[in-house]
Amino acid sequence: MSDTDAPQTSAQRGGRPRDPELDEAIIIATRRRLVEDGYSRMNIGDIATDAGVTRPTVYRRWPGKFDLVMDALDWGFRAQRNSYPTTSLEDVPPQQALTEAIKRLDPCYFNPDAMVLMGNFMAEVRRTPELLAMVCEHAVEPRVRLLEGVLSSLQERGHVRDDVDVRTISTMCFGAYFAAFLRNDDHADGLAERLSSTIWPAIAVPGDAA
Repeated sequence: MSDTDAPQTSAQRGGRPRDPELDEAIIIATRRRLVEDGYSRMNIGDIATDAGVTRPTVYRRWPGKFDLVMDALDWGFRAQRNSYPTTSLEDVPPQQALTEAIKRLDPCYFNPDAMVLMGNFMAEVRRTPELLAMVCEHAVEPRVRLLEGVLSSLQERGHVRDDVDVRTISTMCFGAYFAAFLRNDDHADGLAERLSSTIWPAIAVPGDAA
């Protein structure tokens, strides 16, 4: 599926065609309820009301709220990718590519309520441990792997030292957004640029570090 296609639900992957606009209305209502109510308190009835549909309409598409939330997370990440600048990161200077990749780590890049969502998901770890595992698979790892991929590419192209641990760097950068949020900083205001300017001299090959 391409990034420009309409979001596909679990039911759609089973083969029965659905109305993409109706699916999207339900997905958006789900994402709003996740912010307002959290996973445990949200229910299909409220989601259906918010989306202007009936409960059976939702259940014809998803067997329950866990599957619905999984697709809502996937929808959000696809929407984020669709909002990226079209220029390939391999066509910009190395440090600029690093900066842009760090920007894309921001949980709030597309959704300003993402930090609240993450907090809600982490609060569910004892009641619904599989939920956090799903969030890591569908919302965390895809973002972190983007930065890991850029750093690995820069290593292959001779701009970043071969001994740099790309996983650790990526984890540090991802965590920086949460630290800034918890410290009441404006987490998105220039954070990627500050991280990049701090990290780049330590990881770049001598000719690129200046």
